Amino acid sequence: MSLGKNFIVTFFGESHGECVGAIIYGCPAGLKFDEEFINQELKRRSPIDYMISTSRVEEDNVKVFSGVLNGYTTGAPICMAVYNRNVDSSVYEELRFKPRPGHADYPAYIKYAGFNDFRGGGIFSGRITAAYVLAGAVAKMVLKTLNIEVIAHTVEIAGIKAKPQGIEEIRRNIHSNIVRCADLDTAHLMIERIRKAMENGDSVGGVIECIALNIPIGLGDPPIDTLEGDIAKALFAIPAVKGVEFGLGFDFARIYGSECNDQFTVLNGKIVMKTNNCGGILGGISCGTPIVCRAVIKPTPSLRKPQKTVDLISMEETIIEVKGRHDVCIVPRAIPVVESMVSIVLVDHIIRLGLIKTVLK
Repeated sequence: MSLGKNFIVTFFGESHGECVGAIIYGCPAGLKFDEEFINQELKRRSPIDYMISTSRVEEDNVKVFSGVLNGYTTGAPICMAVYNRNVDSSVYEELRFKPRPGHADYPAYIKYAGFNDFRGGGIFSGRITAAYVLAGAVAKMVLKTLNIEVIAHTVEIAGIKAKPQGIEEIRRNIHSNIVRCADLDTAHLMIERIRKAMENGDSVGGVIECIALNIPIGLGDPPIDTLEGDIAKALFAIPAVKGVEFGLGFDFARIYGSECNDQFTVLNGKIVMKTNNCGGILGGISCGTPIVCRAVIKPTPSLRKPQKTVDLISMEETIIEVKGRHDVCIVPRAIPVVESMVSIVLVDHIIRLGLIKTVLK
C-alpha cells in the first residue's frame, strides 16, 4: 500500500476500521504545514448533495501524529489519520457470503481465504481515498513552493459531455454546482441524468479531467518509471477508476500523425509547442506544457435494484438488494482524490530530479 520512491506514501486503514491514514516518508523539512488546508481538502471529498451522495457523513478532521513541529515539517515521517466514526456494519454481516456484483468481494474472499475485512469493502472501499487526500494535500503544499497547480473537474457524466473550457472558467465554475463541472449549461443536464438514475435505484459514472500547470521539463524516468505510467498507476489505485488517458488519449487512434503532432516554435526566446495533444508528456518525460489526463469513473456498483449473485456457503444462486448508504454518482467526490494522486506522483518525480532539496529554506 505504498506509492513513490523518494516521496513515499504508505496508506493504511479500512472502511469500517478505527481510522484511515497515510505515512509520508521523504517530505522535505522546513515545509510550512497548513493543517486547515488539509481539512479543507477533506471537506471537498465529503458528500456534496444527498441527491447524488451517500448519507454516510464523516466529520473528517486530520489528526497528525508525527513529522510536524511548530507548524513546519521536521523531515521525519509524517503520520496522519482521520477516524471512522459514522459506521454501520450490520448490512455487510448479512452479505458476508453473498458477494456484491461489481465489487471486489469475491476475488478478495478467494485471495485472502475469507480473512479479509468485508465490512464496507475493507481496503477496497472508497473510504480509503480519504487517506489519499491527506497525503495529496501535503503534496500540494510542496508543489506550491514551485508554483505548480493541480486542478481537476468533471467533463462527463452518464454520457453527457461538457464543452471544453479554459483554465480560468474551470477555476471559477467548478465549485458553483454539485457535479463540479465548469460548463454550467451541461452541469444542469448531468444533474438531471443523476436524478433519473436515483429514481430508478441505479447509479452512473463519468470522466474527470486533471490539469497540472507550470510543470518543469524532465520529470519521469523512462523506460519503466515513465511519468504517465506512474500517474496512471496512482489513479488506478482509486477504487472506481477503470480507465486513464493523456492528451488526446484514445482519439490518437482516429486521426493522422500530421494532425496530432505538437509542432515546435520559438516564443519570446523560448522553445514552445503550438498545441498540447500529447498532454504534457513525451517519451514518458514532461515536456513543459500542462499535463492533461482523464480518469474514467465507473458507476457505483451498490444498487437498490435486485441483482444476481451466489451464496458462497450453499453454492446456489440468489438475489440481493444492496442496502446501506451509497453514492448515486461518485464523480464529484472523486475530484480531490484525482488531484491528490497526481500531486503525489509529481512531488515524487520532482524530488527525484533534484528540484527540491531535503530542507526548504
